[in-house]
Amino acid sequence: MNIRFENVSVTYEARAALHPLTLALSEHRIGIIGLNGSGKSTFARLINGLAHPGQGRVTLDGLDTVKDSAQLAGRTGYIFQNPANQIIMPIIAEDMAFGLRSRKMNKGDRDALIAETLQRLGIPHLSQRRAHELSGGELQLAALAAVLVTGPDLIILDEPTNQLDLKNRQLVEKTMQGLSQQLIVISHDLALLEGFDRVLLFDVGQLVADGAPHETIARYREMAGA
Repeated sequence: MNIRFENVSVTYEARAALHPLTLALSEHRIGIIGLNGSGKSTFARLINGLAHPGQGRVTLDGLDTVKDSAQLAGRTGYIFQNPANQIIMPIIAEDMAFGLRSRKMNKGDRDALIAETLQRLGIPHLSQRRAHELSGGELQLAALAAVLVTGPDLIILDEPTNQLDLKNRQLVEKTMQGLSQQLIVISHDLALLEGFDRVLLFDVGQLVADGAPHETIARYREMAGA
């Protein structure tokens, strides 16, 4: 998917959350880094329409995220920092089915697609589990399954390894590596982004570095005094 920012800025209560930005993205794996409050989440939310530009426009494959939102519906999935907040139904398979209700699918086809998606992620055993019973890593994968089953072209993950222990972190990282979809990942977990195609660094609402992971991460460490 080709993502374009054309002189885009966002202001909240007279505070610039994102300064004017012109940018094109098409890489398969894109990382977003920066200190808290640097504009990372605002940038990502603009891509899937959760936030709107105060100025300029964002397009995905030429479609405007505001004016053409109906045509873009379902093409982008977003997984929040706390995946438990986006799992609506108590049972994982039921939550995945909820995301498919807008589609004209009979129950047999819907159930088959849910089973196939869970199998692809290696978590068929979570099908009938309750969300509150799952570990942090299992919750991340369950939220990913609920997004993946709808067939998006692009998936945005906000701090996917936040507060995970080593075992669950490795589980989530391995799963991400196996996805065919384009990924945009916001993360403080710098090691997670080392193999990515491109990493963007934000600071106080401005894009201050953009390039290969080792270059951008080195700039971030320098900026943070690490």
